[in-house]
Amino acid sequence: MCVVCGCADHPTPDSRPASAAVVDAQGDLHYGAGAARVSVPGMSPERAIRIEADVLGENNRLAALNRAHFQGHGVTALNLVSSPGSGKTSLLCATIEALRKRHPAVQVAVIEGDQQTSFDADRIRATGAPAIQVNTGKGCHLDAQMVADAFNRLPFHAHAHGHGHHHHGHAHGHDHHQGHEHGHAHEHGHGHVERLLFIENVGNLVCPAMWDLGETAKVAVLSVTEGEDKPLKYPDMFAASKLMLLNKVDLLPYVRFDVERCIEYARRVNPDIAVLQVSATRGDGMDAWLHWLLHAGQMPQLSGREVALQQRIADLERELEKWRSAAQNM
Repeated sequence: MCVVCGCADHPTPDSRPASAAVVDAQGDLHYGAGAARVSVPGMSPERAIRIEADVLGENNRLAALNRAHFQGHGVTALNLVSSPGSGKTSLLCATIEALRKRHPAVQVAVIEGDQQTSFDADRIRATGAPAIQVNTGKGCHLDAQMVADAFNRLPFHAHAHGHGHHHHGHAHGHDHHQGHEHGHAHEHGHGHVERLLFIENVGNLVCPAMWDLGETAKVAVLSVTEGEDKPLKYPDMFAASKLMLLNKVDLLPYVRFDVERCIEYARRVNPDIAVLQVSATRGDGMDAWLHWLLHAGQMPQLSGREVALQQRIADLERELEKWRSAAQNM
């Protein structure tokens, strides 16, 4: 795990330590079965646990400060997590465009996490939304300090310190705990958020699961091109997420992906996880996704007719897939 670096004293070449793996009946090796849930050569499980507790403990302290800071500025922060290639950035660009057209009063900003380049931040800036790129170098995830540093450079932060709030027309040169109580949407009774901060984490379904950034919720993005077994292969991520977005559903007729099985796997890991099916290119599920965003994670209440219609669409898509497969075999 990334929280335990390899800085322990290493054994000499001729003193190979005993394996820390648990071997099952098939001969497969399980290195995450011990108390530390990780194995590092030359490091005892006890030391791994101590290091993890120290590092994550400090990160959690900073994350709590971030959470209070976001709340003070009326910001709802969402941590988007996925493997590389899931379509996070394309979905995020489509989401920003949809919000601008349908909810122009909602302010949006983005923190982009990658190991190198500013490609994704440049794509976000092209939509007109402010974005800060955070390059982690060899790091495989964002942490709370990185997010705090990036947030301080965004307009959300600048407008709240010494500038008039253009929606409400008052200055923010006062104490966070008192002055902001009357300055933002959640206190004005508008019924939905006015400021959204998207944190697009480094593409990785392992390490970001355990790093709190101060977000309101983690949102796991899973593409239908990846395979429906991902929630069971990477359970920590889906257990930590409030919402799973099944992305690229426009490709369902062309790939072998069992939607129902994927949802069942995700809820086996996290019974409370919400699920939305979306397509950044075709626009599927965008209304429900925007509703979820604007109501801080509350799922839209569908009528019986809407549920029946969604089921009918799913049935038709399956029939279309069968027809295409039959046509190809003729």
